[in-house]
Amino acid sequence: MPDFAELLGRCRRSAVHLELRDSYDQLITDTVARGVAVRRAQVVSEPVSAYIRWEHYVTHANVTAGEEVRWLPRRRATGIPLPGNDFWLFDGALLRVHHFSGDGAVVEDEITADPQTVALCATAFEAVWERAVPHHLYDV
Repeated sequence: MPDFAELLGRCRRSAVHLELRDSYDQLITDTVARGVAVRRAQVVSEPVSAYIRWEHYVTHANVTAGEEVRWLPRRRATGIPLPGNDFWLFDGALLRVHHFSGDGAVVEDEITADPQTVALCATAFEAVWERAVPHHLYDV
């Protein structure tokens, strides 16, 4: 399985990242410099956890590097058909899906180009992106 740096390195047009977990453990500057649009949307519970408060604070570095980031309060996600897992979607065609254990540890990543799965994830990301609050306007 290609690692994340290799997948991002092969990306030519876009990379989107949907985050659904409330905690997480990033190669953005070089990717954006190549003309790749990198967007991340994170669905978060409110009130936010200490971890999300910290992540919001450190996200400034990603935004400075050229990543666009938005935050969607979970209560505003009702009605969006969401996949059950976090993912990266590269160039609208290749998914890297993250599988986590109940305590948040990474179990495995899955790579798929299945057209139905890609379409579901792409549609979900765009719906979240449309409702989400831009990073600089989201107050944690």
